[in-house]
Amino acid sequence: MVPNESELRAHIVELESEHRALETAIHALQETAAQDLFALRRLKKRKLQLKDAIERLRSRLIPDLNA
Repeated sequence: MVPNESELRAHIVELESEHRALETAIHALQETAAQDLFALRRLKKRKLQLKDAIERLRSRLIPDLNA
């Protein structure tokens, strides 16, 4: 089943929310004296995956133009 535009937009909003939450968690973890480098790396990797997923979904919203 192909999601419609409103479903894609809703999914993008969800992913952006998770992306912002990860940004906050990363900053909080970086501020601690005893940084957990493994956890920090894992959060950053997930944040990058979310960014890529958001961009893929946004590109699906752009209509195809037949030149």
